[in-house]
Amino acid sequence: MIWATTTLLAVCVLPSLCAQTTSVPQNQMPRDYRGPQVHIDGVWVTPVPGAPFTATVQIVSHTKLPDGSEHIVKTENQIARASSGRIRNERRILVPANFPGKPRLLSAHIYDPISGVNIFTETATRIARQTILPQLPRTPTNVLPPSQQRTPPDVTVSSLGEQSLDGVQLTGTRKTRIIPADRSGTGQSITITDDYWYSPDLFIYLIIRHDDPRTGEQLVAVTHIERAEPAAELMQIPDSYKLVDETPPSPLPLSPTAQH
Repeated sequence: MIWATTTLLAVCVLPSLCAQTTSVPQNQMPRDYRGPQVHIDGVWVTPVPGAPFTATVQIVSHTKLPDGSEHIVKTENQIARASSGRIRNERRILVPANFPGKPRLLSAHIYDPISGVNIFTETATRIARQTILPQLPRTPTNVLPPSQQRTPPDVTVSSLGEQSLDGVQLTGTRKTRIIPADRSGTGQSITITDDYWYSPDLFIYLIIRHDDPRTGEQLVAVTHIERAEPAAELMQIPDSYKLVDETPPSPLPLSPTAQH
């Protein structure tokens, strides 16, 4: 997937995808709340031509713990897109809020929409796993521009207006969902709020904020945007890595007898 991702445990930052949707019989007790379970998605970099840039994705999670305390972790990922549409993003470890320097790189992803070359590099093993995709991956529906998304019946959508970030114009959208007490896992009704700021010029979301009273707040923000061609070495496999081609073999053509 063309997706800069960092994982804590398991609830989505993007539009309420992990909220329970099945009904609960009235005579059935709600499940015990398991405490903070958080999954932080980064930024989907759309592989479109003619809009080169490099930027830093800042990810911060404020997690509420069962004892009432707060656990704060952070990380940052570098993303880039060339004029050809070739993209790169990466995944780094989560570190404490007071950690100095840049978090350790775990893996990187490079994708070329022209050739279909899709590469994942692993820092620990120095291996680059390559596959040739036969067609452009489909953009997840939850990261399409706001005007192209369908709204679930239990979600309220409102406009946040416009703002400028690093000289890039953004359009804001807020999605609000109320989880009834018998489905929240806490015994109380809760409101989940997701804010999205989309850049039509860069074809990506630059700010995503997720707020759930059960888990706290997670913030994903794209900063230090440079709208220029990224360095060539950033979009290539490092020389010290071993390339492993994992493209499945093409199916064999049917023999004349099999066709009849």
